[in-house]
Parts: sequence; structure tokens; C-alpha cells
Amino acid sequence: MGSTSALLLVVVGLACQEVGASIAVLLFPEVGPLGMVMLRLVFSAVILLVIARPALRGHTRSGWTAVVQFGLVLATMNGLFYLALERLPLGVTVTIEVLGPLVLSIVASRRRSAWLWAVLALLGVIALGGGGWDRLDPLGVLFALGAAASWAFYILASARVGREFPKLDGLALAMTVGALIALPFGVMDAGAALLRLDLLALGAAVAILSSTIPYALELVALRRLPAAAFAILMSLAPATAAIAGYVILGQELSWLELVGIALVITASIGAVRASTLAARQAAEPVA
Repeated sequence: MGSTSALLLVVVGLACQEVGASIAVLLFPEVGPLGMVMLRLVFSAVILLVIARPALRGHTRSGWTAVVQFGLVLATMNGLFYLALERLPLGVTVTIEVLGPLVLSIVASRRRSAWLWAVLALLGVIALGGGGWDRLDPLGVLFALGAAASWAFYILASARVGREFPKLDGLALAMTVGALIALPFGVMDAGAALLRLDLLALGAAVAILSSTIPYALELVALRRLPAAAFAILMSLAPATAAIAGYVILGQELSWLELVGIALVITASIGAVRASTLAARQAAEPVA
């Protein structure tokens, strides 16, 4: 498989992820956002446990601590994301959420030029107001910002679990922890709707589209793509989210909101490149 095919896999993975998010929004009236979080995490955990079959013995205390922390981050990030989706358009929510890894990239680069991307991202966020922040639900924006912060912690927690556990073992166990945390909130939010087989099937579809397929495609693509190129492609998530929101949910965005999304994407790409350059310079031997 060449680099072009790998690029296509990443784009397909992004599309699946946002289609899954769109289906989740359509299910909110039936199961609620927290009920949707529970369904996604539970089905994702079951699928990962079947695939990975993680060993429960032979792990250190620090390893289990990392798993629990990662599971808490997964539950929090997904919960805040879906609560934001209940109040904001999909494209706007994902754009705000991307600020988490964007800030992490800017901090990691340790270069003055990285602050240019921070300013560009700030302009993008201002533009998302579409000429007036009164168009955006304030609580929804707070939820989206919380999801952004959680995504930054997700990256850090994922790296730690990856060092402690082989293959998909850590992710499967952390997803199980996240599902258990989300379970009581989801049951309270969804109630009797959880007894409907059609809703359970759709919940499983969301889990597969939003988690299983994207992760599998990304895993294959990463074998052919440099990490920096992959990160740049992932920066396109706000664009794919805006398209999915428009096509599936009928969520129209103003031209100023579209400009805001474009600015945040540009800032994300710039921050990734700056962080990559800084990492290369740090690895070079001092003459």
C-alpha cells in the first residue's frame, strides 16, 4: 500500500467518525447525550475486549493507575463532547475540541513562531461566533472547551498506557473503565429506551463508526505515513465535521464560521509542523 492509499484511509476514517457523531446526534431525543456516551463506550469496550483479549495479570500498580486515569479521561471527553453536540453544530463543536491538541502542540514546540499559530487559532475561535457569540449556546461552548482540554489529557494518558501495555491491551482495559464510569449516567439519561433493540443496534453502529473503524484505518495508515503527516491530516477533522453536519443534520454555517474553521485548521497544521521541527532539532547532536 502506497502513501496515497494511506492518505485515503485517514480521510475515510475521519468521515466515518463524523458520520458516527451525526448518527449520535439523531439519537439524542431517544437516549440523551449521556445515554449515547454509554452506548458508544460499552460497545467499543466489548469490541476491543474481543479483539485484544487483554491479560489481567502481570501488570504493575502504575500500569493499572494509568488505565484507570485513561478510562476516566475517555468517559469525560466523550461525555463533554456529546453534551456540546446537543447544543452546538457538529462543525463548531469539533473545531473547538481541536483546540486541545492544538495548544498541546504549541506548548511542545517551544518556539516563538508557534505563538503565531496560537493567535491564528484565537482569530478562528472569534470568527466561529459568526459575528455574534449570542448565536452559540454558552453552555455548549463550555462543554466543547472541556472536551478540548480532555483531548489534550487523552493524548498524554494514551501515551502513558501505550508504554505500560502491549498492543491494544491498555486501550481495551481503559475503554472498559470508561464504560463502567459512563454506565450509571447513561442509564439515568436513556431510561427505558435501552430496552429497544433498534436503538441498541444504532448505538453499536455509532461505536463502530466513531471508534472501531477509524482506529483500525489509522493504525494501518500510520505504518505508511510519517507521524507529522498523519497529525496534519487529523487537523482536517473540523472540515469533515462541518460537511457531515451539513449533509446529514442540515446544519448550515455562516461564511464567518467557515472562515473560523479554516483558520483553526491552518493553525493546527502550522503547530504540528512547528512541533515536528522542534523535535528534530532537539534530536540533532550538538556540534
